[in-house]
Amino acid sequence: MRDRNRREFLADVGSGMLIGSVGSSLALELGLVRASAAEGPERLLFGALEPLVGLMQETPVNKLVPALVEKIQAGTELRTLVAAGALANCRTFGGQDYTGYHALMALAPAYEMACELPEAQRPLPVLKVLYRNTNRIHEKGGRKNEVLHPVQAGNGPIDNRAAGEVLREKTRKADWDGAERTFAALVKDRPGEAFNHLQYAVQDEVDVHRVVLSWRAWVLLDFAGKEQAQTLLRQSVRYCLDSEKERIDRKRPEPGVRAVLPKLLDQYKLLSRPLGNRQADDAWVEKLSQTIYASGRDQAADAAAAALAEGMASEAVGEAISLAANKLVLCDPGRKAAASPAKPAGSVHGDSVGVHASDAANAWRNIARVSNQRNTVASLIVGAYHTAGQSGGLNKQPNPLPEHLEKIMAKNAQALLRETEAAIKAKDQALACALVYRYGEMDQPVRPVFDLLLRYGVSEDGALHAEKYYRTVTEEFAATRPAFRWRQLVALARVTASEYGQPAPGYADACRLLKV
Repeated sequence: MRDRNRREFLADVGSGMLIGSVGSSLALELGLVRASAAEGPERLLFGALEPLVGLMQETPVNKLVPALVEKIQAGTELRTLVAAGALANCRTFGGQDYTGYHALMALAPAYEMACELPEAQRPLPVLKVLYRNTNRIHEKGGRKNEVLHPVQAGNGPIDNRAAGEVLREKTRKADWDGAERTFAALVKDRPGEAFNHLQYAVQDEVDVHRVVLSWRAWVLLDFAGKEQAQTLLRQSVRYCLDSEKERIDRKRPEPGVRAVLPKLLDQYKLLSRPLGNRQADDAWVEKLSQTIYASGRDQAADAAAAALAEGMASEAVGEAISLAANKLVLCDPGRKAAASPAKPAGSVHGDSVGVHASDAANAWRNIARVSNQRNTVASLIVGAYHTAGQSGGLNKQPNPLPEHLEKIMAKNAQALLRETEAAIKAKDQALACALVYRYGEMDQPVRPVFDLLLRYGVSEDGALHAEKYYRTVTEEFAATRPAFRWRQLVALARVTASEYGQPAPGYADACRLLKV
């Protein structure tokens, strides 16, 4: 059963969901913790997975795909390869390398993409990301330059504060040893609840990598098992520490969200009232979405908090945040100048404002779904704050524009799909948007569109974001009401046309070896 490990792990978080205030039973118990992390070698080891983890780190990148295909043909499951790749990544980078943590965040989405492909092609997206992962491991010096090492759990008292507040305090001080030891103690005591406490630090800044890394590390527990909770979730702690150290070193002011979030939690008494379940109609969601899209960050956060205080369902608030982020993709004028050969002028893939905002909104929504009440409301407030304030300088109207729709002559689904593929290969973002929009109007099956866009999401490099963004759109399409959900696929069509023409390294070898 695919989600068994994470569902078992959620049992710990489930108890936290009963807590309606900032406090936690763990905050009362942690002062009694006297156990230390198991004594072991200076190097982290991963039991039965260790040989495969070592293979991911040590194999020359030009020999990696043949070695992994041989493993697959001998019966190794893709899930096992994902787990080993994630652990190799953690041990090498420790959440402190840009390309490294992007590879980590892409692993679970790559597996989900694999599940949508015909059986013979399923290894392709996983092999693509594992190639990227090992390539970066070698660029950073491989095993001899590993960042992550064992850490002992702390045993200091926490007085009467929530453990998350203590962890956040230590990250704000860039207290590496204190934060790591505190988190090790939290994971050792109740690993699922430790994810709740981690969110206090994650919510302390609006940074796409900060929130997406937290969520994707959590998802990887379903692959590596809850016994690897400290190793995987520790990446987020270290990312937050690294970010705070940079802020302090550069003498930048504290992020505004640190004042906004507690003020709104208190103003609307969101920690002392039960979550609401009032269902929203389309007009309500559209209005809140537009408020978040067009407003400043403080105003957007206030709008989300007010909606939650009025008893609106958290899913409706999250949907509005997602649609606001989606509009950033559709209104993006494209890069004014080339950021790199892989991200030319006019492109919107990679680290564009809309793709980043959409991936972040998806992560905030998912964290809200699995956390306790405090983090459900806090994640949505910070998610609204994070998404807002980015529409300046964007186009007034979203794609597709009327003049793009007027060019479409195709009258049936198959012709629209053929023309969409041609538009992608021509890198015509506007036409690709218009064609998928028109297809959606025809009430045709959605799977053929996903299949087309998936093909290029796998084959193209995507500047580190193809897998995450494809998964974001897949999840958001499923969670969005019918009146709005095709906007997600229109945006994916645009990003797919933008990223076309840069084949992923290792992809051709994988196709040849798999004979697909």
